[in-house]
Amino acid sequence: MARLEGKVAIVTGAAMGMGAEEAKLFAKEGAKVVATDVNEVALAQVIEEIKAAGGEAIGFKQNVVSDEEWQTIIAEAVKAYGKIDILVNNAGISSTRTIATFDLAEWNRVMDINLTGCVLGMKYVLPEMQKAGGGSIINISSIGGLVGMAGTSAYTAAKGALRSLTKAAAVEYGKQSIRVNTVHPGIIVTPMTAPTMESALPYYKTFTQLPYFGEPVDVAYGVLFLASDESRFMTGSELVIDGGWTAL
Repeated sequence: MARLEGKVAIVTGAAMGMGAEEAKLFAKEGAKVVATDVNEVALAQVIEEIKAAGGEAIGFKQNVVSDEEWQTIIAEAVKAYGKIDILVNNAGISSTRTIATFDLAEWNRVMDINLTGCVLGMKYVLPEMQKAGGGSIINISSIGGLVGMAGTSAYTAAKGALRSLTKAAAVEYGKQSIRVNTVHPGIIVTPMTAPTMESALPYYKTFTQLPYFGEPVDVAYGVLFLASDESRFMTGSELVIDGGWTAL
């Protein structure tokens, strides 16, 4: 169980849901984990759990839209562990507005956290990966970045833009052995999806072809693959973990 032995990974949005599972799984597989989130209390619990299981991790409160905080996180990661091999841009928020009803402030917030936060993370981690001789960046998109989803205009726009951004970065930095890929989860049972699960359940069941929804660990294992050397010939790719939603 050492698929990430010797690697240093930053995981944003690591206090709960998919991010928490990614951080814990990475540590279990030998990575030194730098976990960040705005929720300090929940994040501390994840760090404690990792250490109790024999893993190594440090945590930082972070607003991913802050240019200054990204620079601080990168500097602290390098100070603690000497390098950065992996970045998982996991932090994100949902939105359930149609195009005709969204509020501009909400639109900007969704774009900032789901897209600009990822851009900033990539901007500041890339020089460190260049120093390290390569790396793997995993951007958590969504099936909303692949197909239209009613009532999620801002969210879908941000996740679609993240998909395209990822491909551009893969082309720009591939020759430097820096791989950049997206993961596209379907309906995963997390605190973020919980508010809509009851009202949208028939809709979710119709499009999800498997007779159950995903759990955070299902996505974490896909992210682990992209973070590891097992995916060394993959860049600019899309890993879809959606229970068959996009097979329709």
